[in-house]
Amino acid sequence: MPFNIAIDGPAGAGKSTVAKQLAKNLGYIYVDTGAMYRAMALYFLRKGINKDDAGAIEAACEGVEISLEYKDGVQQIILNGENVTSLIRTEEVGNMASSTSVYAPVRRKLVELQRKLAQRKDVVMDGRDIGTCVLPDANLKVYLTAGSRVRAIRRYKELQEKNVDCSLEEIEKDIIERDYRDMHREIAPLAQAEDAVLLDSSEMTLEEVLCEMESLVEDAGSKGCCGC
Repeated sequence: MPFNIAIDGPAGAGKSTVAKQLAKNLGYIYVDTGAMYRAMALYFLRKGINKDDAGAIEAACEGVEISLEYKDGVQQIILNGENVTSLIRTEEVGNMASSTSVYAPVRRKLVELQRKLAQRKDVVMDGRDIGTCVLPDANLKVYLTAGSRVRAIRRYKELQEKNVDCSLEEIEKDIIERDYRDMHREIAPLAQAEDAVLLDSSEMTLEEVLCEMESLVEDAGSKGCCGC
């Protein structure tokens, strides 16, 4: 049987970074659900669809195909045949993804694909509602979080390294607002699953988080645990 690991948490908590490295260490497939929602958001933006236009969003879902491919071990996001991996990490796309992920047609389309993959392969999947909705029977569930200021500083440093002009205060404000949207949306809100392990990375290095994650995987009985 496939071994599934679900990692949930708010924006900027380091879910993707941790999930990618953990999957690599274990030899599992990493499924970046956030990237899938971002690809959908990019499609809506290209179509000029307003984030509040539920009817247009539902209609547009019928024309979207999103798939995952791997090139040299790196996940590639394919939107209607186009590799959009390098186009989906902007703030504009991120905000659009947060706003449109609340719509049922968007979620239905992507959750179906995510579940099918988890039924066939050992996966590490991260997002907002993996343990609560997408993979409720995952072998291990972790809720990874950090304080809003810590998350804002991490994002600020990332943008500075890319020579992007930004404001730390504005980034933190955006993170807090996104947290609120994610936690209060009607469909599948961000929440810690009852059987998830809470892991606060505010005072932890990436190496420390990975070591703790690998210990949790081992405790959960993964057949591919590498230890730390």
